[in-house]
Order: sequence, then C-alpha cells, then structure tokens
Amino acid sequence: MEDNFALKRENYLDAEAVTKKLDELKAAPLYSISPEALAEYENEYFEKKCAKSKEMVDMAGAIIPGAVQHNLAFNHPFPLAIDKAEGCKLWDVDGNEYYDFLQAGGPTVLGSNPPEVREKIIELLNTCGPSTGLFHEYEYKLAKKICDSVPSVQMFRMLTSGTESCMGAIRIARLATGHKHILKMGGAYHGWSDQMAYGIRIPGSKWTQAKGVPMSVMAMTHEFFPNDLNDLERQLKKYKLQGGTAAVFIEPIGPESGTRPVDYDFPKGCLELAHKYGALLVCDEVVSGFRIGMSGAQGFYGINPDLTIFGKVVAGGYPGAGGIGGKAEYMKYLSAGISGEAKHPKALVGGTLAAAPISCVAGYHMLCQLEEQHAIPRAGRFGDRLIEGVNKVIDKYGLPFVAFNVGSVCHVDTTGTMHFAIDWSKPWTIPSVLNETSFRKAEMEHIGAAYTAEGFITLAGNRLYTSAAYEDAMIDEVIEKFDRVFSNCVEISE
Repeated sequence: MEDNFALKRENYLDAEAVTKKLDELKAAPLYSISPEALAEYENEYFEKKCAKSKEMVDMAGAIIPGAVQHNLAFNHPFPLAIDKAEGCKLWDVDGNEYYDFLQAGGPTVLGSNPPEVREKIIELLNTCGPSTGLFHEYEYKLAKKICDSVPSVQMFRMLTSGTESCMGAIRIARLATGHKHILKMGGAYHGWSDQMAYGIRIPGSKWTQAKGVPMSVMAMTHEFFPNDLNDLERQLKKYKLQGGTAAVFIEPIGPESGTRPVDYDFPKGCLELAHKYGALLVCDEVVSGFRIGMSGAQGFYGINPDLTIFGKVVAGGYPGAGGIGGKAEYMKYLSAGISGEAKHPKALVGGTLAAAPISCVAGYHMLCQLEEQHAIPRAGRFGDRLIEGVNKVIDKYGLPFVAFNVGSVCHVDTTGTMHFAIDWSKPWTIPSVLNETSFRKAEMEHIGAAYTAEGFITLAGNRLYTSAAYEDAMIDEVIEKFDRVFSNCVEISE
C-alpha cells in the first residue's frame, strides 16, 4: 500500500543540528515570560475570564486529588474546564475559545469529535450499546484495518491503554526469547507500570521518578542513551551473559514524542542490534502510529519491528485506546482463552473492556477517514508551516528557544527542561540537575499559561500536535499569538 506520510524523507530534520541547539539552549541564560506579564495574564485573564473554571476545579479539589483526573490537565495557574471540542478548537465553561494544539495528547489527527466518526458511534449506541463483553464484528474490522496498514503487523490484540500494551509486550518478549532483561531509551515514556516507570522524562533518571515503586521491581529494566547505538550495544553486551535481553523498546521518533530527536537511520540500527543479541524490537507508536503515516513512523523509517505498541488513535479518541500488533509467531502468545495454544504458553493479559464495540467502531472509522481525507500529510504540512513561523518569531526577538517538528508532532522548547540528563558517574551533580529541571519546568508551565491566555492550548507549554482540521488561513493568527507571548519574554534569574 502506498503510504502518505506527514513529512518527506528529504525534509527530515537534522538531529545533530537540533541537538546542538538544544545543548546551547540548556547552557544559555533562561528566558521566560516576564513576572509582570505573567501576573497580568493571571489576574486579567485567568481570574476574570475563567472564573467558572476556577470555581469548578476548586470544588473538585475537595473530592478529586489535584482536582483533575488526567496529567495533561495540570496547568498553571489552575486547570480549565473544557465544555466543547470540535475540529481544531476548544471552548471552556466560561465560553473562551482556544486553538487546540493538545489534541487530547495526540490521537485526534483528524481533529476533535469528527462527525463522520461520531455518527457511527451514535448508530452503535442506538443498537448494540458501548459494550457487551462478547465478540463484535468491528473487533475484526479494526484489527484487519491495522494489519492492512502496517506491514509488520500480522496480528493485532486490542487492550485498553498503552501502559497495558507495553506490559503485554514485555511478557511476550520474555516468553518468545527466554531472556530476562528489558532495554529502553532513556527519557522515553512507555506507560506507568512498575517495570517501565524507569528512566522516564530525562535520560539517566533511573528510578528517581518512580515514587511508590520498589527498586527491586525494576531490577531487569535498563536504559540506553537516545540516538546512541554504541551505548545500546554496550548494554546488550553487558546483559548477554546475565540472562539476555528480551526486548529493546524505542519510540521511533525519539523519546517523549521526539523531544530528543534521532537520526533517520537510528531506528534501523536499533532493529539490527536487537536481533544481533536475540532480542525483539518493540516500537512504541502510541503517539506516532497513524500520525506520521498509515504505516506508522516505522513505515517512514523503513523498519519492520517485531512488536508494535498502539494507543490513542486506535480508538478514534474514544476510551479503550491501546493494543499490541506484530508478527504472528510472537502474537500467538496472546491467544485468547484460558489455556491458549498448547505449544505457546499464554502471556498473562486481561481487560474486561478491551476491544469494546464503542472503541472498535470509533477506531475503525477514524482510520478509514484518516486515509480517505489524506489527513496525515495535511496535519504534517500545517506542522511545517507552524514551526517555520515560530522560528521567525524566535529570530525576531533574539531568543535562544528551539522549535522543530517531525510532521505534526511539534516542539517549541523554551527552557531545555527535557534536554538534561543524569550522569551517575558524577553523583554529586544529581541534586543540581533535579533542582534545575524542576525550576525550568515551572517556567515552562508559565509559558504555557501565557499561550493559553493568548488563545491556544499546548502540552505543558512545550509540545504541540497539529491536526487535519487546521486550515492555512489560520497560521497568521496563530503566529501572532506566539509573537505576543515572545515579546514579553525576558531573562529569568533563579
């Protein structure tokens, strides 16, 4: 199948050049929204124009920890209560309108609440209802659509989240290889299970971000430095005689949705090294799957991983978004039923609401619409124009910020927070790194608050997802909003 990607090979970013700029950003004086401008945004916008949101989250805080249920909603100075989502726009309970660059964390490549999908869901609710616990024809239709779209996927098993899917992939890999250890990119996020809560956010973080998880649980999980094949091979050699490596996990576009970009040939190198040492390559495409291309980011990079993690878009933005796809020889370890096939011990997985009709109907029709409407390249082209415009504003004000994208996955890094790493050979530096990233994270959130007050919502003030619902005519208005924020940025002292 001919694929339409969100970007062209010849336009792929120069990972080395972007990394150099990120290194310079980290070393440069910190620039952020001025305290005076931030106070004005807080008082004039959030306090006066978002009063209903504030009242609502204040009430919720008495019975919901942190007042909201989803990490994406924790924004400075308080979470907004969203009342409506459509296309590329959001509206809060106070009636304020925003451009939506959060896109529910990435799954709504077509745009929020597309009618072509919503109408199919309404039909389902009028007949079958959201869930029965029994087989539904759309389980097959969705699995067939995914298998037809992604060449490495011969079989697909739906679960309810990316976290569960990563857990299942680990169990498959251990059964298939007989090996014990798991290697992952430092800084990558593969869900919040005990084993994979290791090395998240920044490389070298190991267990430091996994509060409430015993260190012993992560004894078989290790990290390698992103975009460093030599480090990956060192780790594979290290564990070869200690039980072997069962799986190498990667986000193909780089950890944390490409926050640290990788060379074009890096994913292929990971595949070759994994196989050299008897491990499976697991591509986590929770974000990049059906956003970079119908065949995923793996199609763009020209690789065929052993297992692929899906999430978000496979339920069309509806609940129940997760699944594992891969080669039949490995997927057979997920055979349903109590015992599975006699020659294949069954990996322990479950999920009462996995592959519920509402999830499968939504996912199938979303994927069909992505293909029919050429939504992936359209979203990618808008991402290109967005980053081009943002870089012009950065240059206009002489700021050290770094803006780059891989198709519709866009990064506007103003603080370098995610570009730090922990060096365990110099343990005396660890407290200062953790303190610095905490301080910079707060400033990143302040920038995010300024963005929101100007009328566009991002992921933590650092990442933006574009969708096919954006139109070229909107770009000038969006860039003007960035201009107003950046015009108020000054050097910040810790």
